[in-house]
Amino acid sequence: MATVEDLILSKDETLFQYDKDLLTLPVPDLDHTLEKYLDSVRPLVTPEEYKRTESIVRSFAAKEGKYLQGRLKERAEGQRNWLEKWWEDSAYLEVRLPAPLVNMAGPGPYRDIWPPKMGTQVSRAALALHYTVKFWDFIRKEKQKPMRDGKGRPLCMYQYKRIFNTINVPGVHRDKLIHYFKTEREGDCPSHIVVMSKGHIFCMETLDDNGEILTPPEMEAQLQKIKDRSIALGPAQGVPFLTSMERTTWAEARSRLVSLDPQNYHSLEAIQGSILAVWFEDGCPGDESHLANMSLLGSGENRWFDKSLSSGFYDNGLIISNGDHTPAEGMMMVYVTFYVHNKLKEIGCVWQGSQEVRSLPEPKHIEFVLDEQLTQTIEKAKEDYAAIREIATAEIREYTTYGKEYCKTRRLHPDAYCQMAMQLAYYRLYNRMAPTYETAPIRQFYHGRTETMRTCTMEALAWCKAMDDPAVESSKKMDLLTKAINKHNKDFADACELKGCDRHMMGLFLLSQEEGLPVPAVFTDPSFVKSGGGGNYILSTSCIGYTTVLGAVLPMCKDCIGCFYRINENKLTFYVTTWNADESTSSPGFADAVCGALDSMRDLVDQEGTKPSARL
Repeated sequence: MATVEDLILSKDETLFQYDKDLLTLPVPDLDHTLEKYLDSVRPLVTPEEYKRTESIVRSFAAKEGKYLQGRLKERAEGQRNWLEKWWEDSAYLEVRLPAPLVNMAGPGPYRDIWPPKMGTQVSRAALALHYTVKFWDFIRKEKQKPMRDGKGRPLCMYQYKRIFNTINVPGVHRDKLIHYFKTEREGDCPSHIVVMSKGHIFCMETLDDNGEILTPPEMEAQLQKIKDRSIALGPAQGVPFLTSMERTTWAEARSRLVSLDPQNYHSLEAIQGSILAVWFEDGCPGDESHLANMSLLGSGENRWFDKSLSSGFYDNGLIISNGDHTPAEGMMMVYVTFYVHNKLKEIGCVWQGSQEVRSLPEPKHIEFVLDEQLTQTIEKAKEDYAAIREIATAEIREYTTYGKEYCKTRRLHPDAYCQMAMQLAYYRLYNRMAPTYETAPIRQFYHGRTETMRTCTMEALAWCKAMDDPAVESSKKMDLLTKAINKHNKDFADACELKGCDRHMMGLFLLSQEEGLPVPAVFTDPSFVKSGGGGNYILSTSCIGYTTVLGAVLPMCKDCIGCFYRINENKLTFYVTTWNADESTSSPGFADAVCGALDSMRDLVDQEGTKPSARL
């Protein structure tokens, strides 16, 4: 019987062997990009506004756009990825918001095998941690199979090097990403983790003197020592709260911390270079929505928000995660978590190996030297984070009436189908369409990450208008749904080839700024914001895949709704996030509307069937 490792490891290929031969990121055709842009604007503006925008776009194509396109092509010469640094800087490192508001987070998918049970916090942490470190070791040894897309093309695996041993160090104007990870061929790599409990920070080694991963019983013994000692130590210094502050404020506090005493530099290095952070959380959350809220904005005393990957374990054994979005897309974290989940199921959640616990070095307590000013800053950080925790709300909703199997048997692409459900849900709530962002992967390109798929189309608008109109025959509604789904499929395929409009237009805008040119009118036109430009998408969505894992980020702007979803054979799961300051949005309300839309779509599809042209 095949093991989990048999499915993900390779005997013939190494993880990164195709990366150097991947396609260079192309500069898209300007005319194609601008037509895509106009196509996305049309359903969101009036005919008069569209006419004005069309004139602005045509002028841009003939003047500034033509010049900037030529300069962009010059810039791209000799580069494997002309977008990479721009994207990392502008989308992540230059953002000044507190990290909790932009980090990725989610509940662990383990409830099916690990229901809530008191007294399991440390033992479950040890077992999950053992297999997480095993995944880290696979990457170190480059053992995983390189991934390929549906066309058989190798995908860029570079982000695998950024999952572990990575930190986002705050800067006054721009943060800095530091990677301590190395493959075995590249050299030595830190093999310790940091563990936080009761606000105290500990450094714990995960390998023995021979480079072998500690067994779960050994990890459990070490983790129990940490938990016991954290209780005995009493009140903690509260330094982790600093990582929840506005980035410039945290950068200034960090500079003072480093300059105050050499010990502080070494303490920071131990945290920054660690494989990942683990924390023990007090409390016993109940349902998935509670876990979702805690993963995003739970207690701050045990979180180092700058880390690329952190996992939290509650008193009742439930698990959450949180991590910086800068180094990698959320799917990288999905791959880690899915491996751990499947491995735990494979072994029946019981360690099959040795129960011996060898004598191991004691975990090291990490402390800082503080002065009165830093102590006051920490107190201010605690106050600010208490307010941050009230900023947003998350809701997880499982729709169990049908799922992927239903869509496939009716020749409707499951992802496009879910996207149409969200379009209909929003239209029913607000009687208008919303500029919608869906993540499209472009990993067939060297260091490729994502393009934006603009889901709101004229075809989707026509269908949404028709769905609740009693004057429209159901056969016509089905025809419009089919057209909307086919349009989505085509646009998504284009986006996966970097043939959307957002990344290209961002490059043209940033290039104009670097050259000191006036901002082109295409970027100041109200239609640019109305269609989602400049981070103004009102629906921010992403398919988390077809596994057991679910995660999310908070919405892009205050009146935005985040909707992240998982597609399984017989159910669809939605992770909705909203800002509490906007009274017009509600996470439970939007989740209700999506489920209602799915019911209506099923009724329509069951009544009318599907057209042969609907493509998977």
